[in-house]
Amino acid sequence: MSITTRFAPSPTGYLHIGGARTALFSWLLAKSKGGRFLLRVEDTDRERSTKEATDAIIQAMAWLDLAAEGTAVFQSDRFDIYNSYIDKLLAAGHAYWCSCTPEEVEAMREKARAQGKKPKYDGHCRELGLGPGEGRVVRFKGPQDGVTAFHDMVKGPTAVQNAEMDDMILRRGDGTPTYNLAVVVDDHEMGVTHVLRGDDHVANTPRQILLYQAFGWDVPNFGHVPMILGPDKAKLSKRHGALSVMEYKNMGYLPEALVNYLARLGWSCGDQEIFSREELVKLFSTGNLGSSPSVFDMKKLDWLNAHYIKESAPERLAALLPEFIGDQDGLKLDPAYLASIVPLLQPRAKTLVEMAEMARFFLVPAEALAYDEKAVTAQLTPDSKALLAELLPMYETAADYADHKALEAATQAFLDERGLKFKAVAQPLRVALTGKTASPGLFETMSVLGKPEALKRIRRALAL
Repeated sequence: MSITTRFAPSPTGYLHIGGARTALFSWLLAKSKGGRFLLRVEDTDRERSTKEATDAIIQAMAWLDLAAEGTAVFQSDRFDIYNSYIDKLLAAGHAYWCSCTPEEVEAMREKARAQGKKPKYDGHCRELGLGPGEGRVVRFKGPQDGVTAFHDMVKGPTAVQNAEMDDMILRRGDGTPTYNLAVVVDDHEMGVTHVLRGDDHVANTPRQILLYQAFGWDVPNFGHVPMILGPDKAKLSKRHGALSVMEYKNMGYLPEALVNYLARLGWSCGDQEIFSREELVKLFSTGNLGSSPSVFDMKKLDWLNAHYIKESAPERLAALLPEFIGDQDGLKLDPAYLASIVPLLQPRAKTLVEMAEMARFFLVPAEALAYDEKAVTAQLTPDSKALLAELLPMYETAADYADHKALEAATQAFLDERGLKFKAVAQPLRVALTGKTASPGLFETMSVLGKPEALKRIRRALAL
């Protein structure tokens, strides 16, 4: 069966982790069945919706490679369509005009609370046969008995007594349609067959089903994904990692790592943790979506990102690195040179930000290399500098810096002749070459720096 899913964000802010996960699950559901994935921008809140937020959402989805088929649908362009469907409900007797003010409706709710009943609109205008008028709204004339039931793709069988639902507003006093009406019309016209969304919409679903039934339309399959919690089991906030998707890009995460992490945040397939996109499409099923909230774990995201960094082609990472380097004045950023550095850093970096920081000493000329003062004091002692000075002629005559193993063997032979262990020269040489005591392999570093640059750095260290 070919299916159609959709992602329908409101452009009142950027795309955050929860929305990105919903988009991913909807995308995977469609692709796993060979179906279509569509985008609808729910921008009916004219005061809060912005083009900047819309562009940012589309940009984030493109970065995650969750691009939708066809052209995005904008609700703000469709008010006339929504109102035409409201008129059809009025004509069919499934809707009515209501003159009750917000204050009067609130008084009805307070009265119901005082009586221990569900606070809702009491249907005052339901049978009055009112027509349009200043400030009047249109309400849905829902059934007052019976049950609205559906099978939630995530939560299972779900049912609501119709008496629990009040007659929802379909058209506001200013003539604008409401969310529930617009969503039903859009999903029907877009051919949406499966709706996966956050469980904050659970209460809307029975209301929307009643609208589908009133129009005589097929009801889509609904599924509601639980929320994401922070490690302390509280609602996810910025301190936990509730950042916009593009902030994760700026923090140096790869899109495939974030996609893999979000997929596992509420979905599982055995004990497997790492999934290619092809595997996700092949294996995804709503039956494996969890019905309990998921806990966001930055350490696990870091672990996944480190994995994907290790697996990435050096040329790809080299092309991404300059964005994370910051001040680039005087730095050597030749793509081929960066690609020679990357393999030394891939086993060590969890993010591209970390990789860029680790790479920086490779990129500066010898005269601009920054030295850690404590490292210089501890490692570049008179004795160690004397040893480096003895080593220097051998490095000057070495022909092939491309073979880091030959450099290592020559250095070891030098030490063996003097009865010294490798540690006698390791850290002094490391500080001379990198300015610090932690770096990739010494001789791999020398090989990447190349003979002229490595010699300049050793000479500069000896002159300190």
